[in-house]
Amino acid sequence: MKFKVSSAALFGRLTAINRVLNSKNSFPILDCYLFEIQGQKMSITASDSETTLVTSVELIQSSEDARFCIKAKTIQDSLKEISDQPITLSVNLDTMVISGEYQNGTFTIMGERADEYPAPHSIDGDVHSFDIKQSVMLTGINQTLFATADDEIRPVMTGIYFDFMPENLVFVGTDGRKLVRKKDASVKSETQVGFILPKKPATILRSLLSKGDGELKMTFNDKQAQLVAPDFTLTCRLIDGRYPNYNSVIPQNNPYLARIDRAALISALKRVLVFCDQSSAQVKMAFSASKLTVSGQDVNYATSAEERIVCEYDSPKMNIGFKGTLLLDILGNIDSDEVVFQLADPGRAGIITPAEQKEGEEILMLLMPMMLND
Repeated sequence: MKFKVSSAALFGRLTAINRVLNSKNSFPILDCYLFEIQGQKMSITASDSETTLVTSVELIQSSEDARFCIKAKTIQDSLKEISDQPITLSVNLDTMVISGEYQNGTFTIMGERADEYPAPHSIDGDVHSFDIKQSVMLTGINQTLFATADDEIRPVMTGIYFDFMPENLVFVGTDGRKLVRKKDASVKSETQVGFILPKKPATILRSLLSKGDGELKMTFNDKQAQLVAPDFTLTCRLIDGRYPNYNSVIPQNNPYLARIDRAALISALKRVLVFCDQSSAQVKMAFSASKLTVSGQDVNYATSAEERIVCEYDSPKMNIGFKGTLLLDILGNIDSDEVVFQLADPGRAGIITPAEQKEGEEILMLLMPMMLND
């Protein structure tokens, strides 16, 4: 059988789904893409057995329907240096020899049969479905993914928690030291349901989602989730376990408020961190009337730095320590010119929010303090 397709369109689709593949797979067939031709459309599947991503490309011409596999590296390397032009691929379904013909040359590669390629797990049983704007999903993932844990000691904290509630959808990410809670009122649920999306599919989604108003249909049960957009379908296994009660760790009474220019604080932190102990990255934040002093030191190398920033603060003086690198992560994921620090005492978590919340949204970031030596 033969089909003709734009080389650039095909290579673009392969690049988009390539990040699903693992460098080492337990099943050799998972080193391949699955190609399925039906009429003038070809779907392409990449899978690591837990996460499966399907995209499609329109064909210029096709002689018949077919299913076959090609090693991912082989087909991508074959197309990488070919300029944008129609390319004709001929597939011998008996010998699995695949030949490509384009304007300036030809190539021949070996394919594999599609029989052993695993099918995505079905979403059945107690199923929940929601329609979500891609921009809402993209923002929620962007603002919470950085706060998730990297270690496997507590697997539930390595993913993003989606908490569907009657009032809104809540995205949560935490590693025990920092926490992000993002609420979006554009998505509501009659009953409270939730799931934990692993880091890998969340990262893949972030690269695929649009910032526009395109829709995303999300379907999930207690083990699997499927997300369908016009140009891709992602199916993944969910993290099993109970997510921590995130609301219980957020202090409810932080009476001392400081309003600070976000860009100025980021710049000051970057400069001060150069002179801090690189292992602890501890910075001291001294709040006083209309002024914040950011300082740090490394006693081992006798280095120190201090910077002063104008801020709105009219509460009692307070010194509190934070891990500077984590504070930079938080400030870098807030979309606001000014931020508000809500504090109670040096031993309680600090809450950081945008000075102005967007309509229908509410984001809160929490950072645990570090004990100061002085």
